[in-house]
Amino acid sequence: MAKLKITQVGSPIGRPKEQEATLIGLGLNKMNRSREVEDTPSIRGMLRAVQHLVRVEAAK
Repeated sequence: MAKLKITQVGSPIGRPKEQEATLIGLGLNKMNRSREVEDTPSIRGMLRAVQHLVRVEAAK
């Protein structure tokens, strides 16, 4: 299955708690941290909820 590299580029400070929880669920908790995740529909939905806080690219 394909993998995505996600990097947190925005702070969750002042955002709804749901968005902060989504970042934690994706494995992100600090600015400029990256993580590789499987490309599944559930992950895509989580990324859509915090698209303004993350950068998404294809993993190598």
